[in-house]
Amino acid sequence: MTDTQMGAAPDAPRRYPCPGCGADLVFDPKGGQLKCPYCGRTEEIPQSADAVNELSYEAYLVPRPDQMHALTANALEVQCSGCGSTVTFEPPDVAGECPFCGAKIVAQPRSADPLVAPSGVLPFQHTQRQATESIKQWLGSRWFAPNALKAQARQEAIQGVYLPFWTYDSHTTSHYTGERGEHYWETETYTETNSEGKSETKTRQVQKTRWWPASGVVARWFDDVTVPATASVSRPRLDSLEPWGLDQVRPYDPRFLSGYKAQRYQVSLPEGFEIAKNMMASTIRSDVNSDIGGDEQRIHNIATSYSGITFKHLLMPVWLTAYRYHDKVYQVMVNARTGEVQGDRPYSFWKIFFTVLLGIAILLLIYAAAQGQSH
Repeated sequence: MTDTQMGAAPDAPRRYPCPGCGADLVFDPKGGQLKCPYCGRTEEIPQSADAVNELSYEAYLVPRPDQMHALTANALEVQCSGCGSTVTFEPPDVAGECPFCGAKIVAQPRSADPLVAPSGVLPFQHTQRQATESIKQWLGSRWFAPNALKAQARQEAIQGVYLPFWTYDSHTTSHYTGERGEHYWETETYTETNSEGKSETKTRQVQKTRWWPASGVVARWFDDVTVPATASVSRPRLDSLEPWGLDQVRPYDPRFLSGYKAQRYQVSLPEGFEIAKNMMASTIRSDVNSDIGGDEQRIHNIATSYSGITFKHLLMPVWLTAYRYHDKVYQVMVNARTGEVQGDRPYSFWKIFFTVLLGIAILLLIYAAAQGQSH
């Protein structure tokens, strides 16, 4: 981690014309460089010596105008009327279909509003073709999936999107009160009826617990607590796409976005930190239980203070497709770094129905054959 620093504007972005044919270069995940989709010319993206800076949380709670920037100089922004997601892209790319709900975007794009600029970006590593194959394999293990889902396993149906995330660092100090439980054993006498119907007196060892008041302080440093800043994608699905490999994050360079869409964060910086607090809480609770000690613990109260809070705004890459089935939206997404696939799918009533009928028919044939052999 670097020392807390104030954010700086990203490098002045521009269009990236191909030196061979003049078409726009786009980022190529396979080569990790800009590439012309028409003539194949490539251009390296220089390795930056800059660090991915941590920014002061307090300084950005109410960001000043000089702390807000558009993702790129030519960025356009459009809001989907279907799900409300705001998508950013750069010409010659077009809005097309919403990557989050599959609806046609009919709203007119406008110049993108400024936002807290990303500190870093995790570039695409898996290509659209690789993502398509990953989804096909995922579909192959999904029985009873309707044809509407299988139609999404087309390369042109999958869109590359950078999703926004916040990461938080913080030192925590937690004062707690509770109780420490210590086990001991007592001999207990009891009566039971034996097999002959007579009463017998027996003894057994019974575990009991003595409780003692406990209080104290625990402290911990949390590093890179990662919170999705999107509300357009299922949080459990995103969690299942981990790990992202934050050690591979590059300093923000708009060239990595060339040819891809990006989503504007929907979860604000303070809202994200409240989510991060909840994520930290389970670890803090575990620390308190360890500090109380004994055989059992009861926690009555934990009061936590946070200090030295810093954050990063990061863009993470996914391949995403969405479709509607019976008026419900289903999404399938691929971690564009690892190829991990997560998604929702409906079940086809008719496929299940006919499969059950086929199963019944097979059982009837087996039964009839068995009856024929018995005569």
